[in-house]
Amino acid sequence: MKVEIRLSDQIQEEETIALYVANDWSGAKKPVELLAALRNSHSLVTARLSSTLIGLGNAISDGHLVVYYPHLLVHPNYQGKGIGRQILQAVQTRYSGFHQQMLVADGKAIEFYKRAGFVRAGKTEPMWIYDGGDH
Repeated sequence: MKVEIRLSDQIQEEETIALYVANDWSGAKKPVELLAALRNSHSLVTARLSSTLIGLGNAISDGHLVVYYPHLLVHPNYQGKGIGRQILQAVQTRYSGFHQQMLVADGKAIEFYKRAGFVRAGKTEPMWIYDGGDH
């Protein structure tokens, strides 16, 4: 299986929404906002198999010190094959040396990110105002 991982801004609405629906992510319910958010990210990485979008990750950053990774998802049919790790490595390569690389993880993603070297930030407590229902 030859998966192409690359920095990109080339995503189409239908394929992106299908990926979010397959993962049961609430962003799929706001397609206009989701596409705008992804396309306006500081970085967007896509994973494609024979030109089919099977994963993506994005980064929001000030470009110098801090980067936040809000989305990383792989179609359920392709999870557990190292694709998520490759997407994460691609964005982390761009931000290596940054003072802070941050994300919020829950569920199965917690162990995934721990294996990638992420740790709880001191005594921080996660907080948000959230208009979704998938967490």
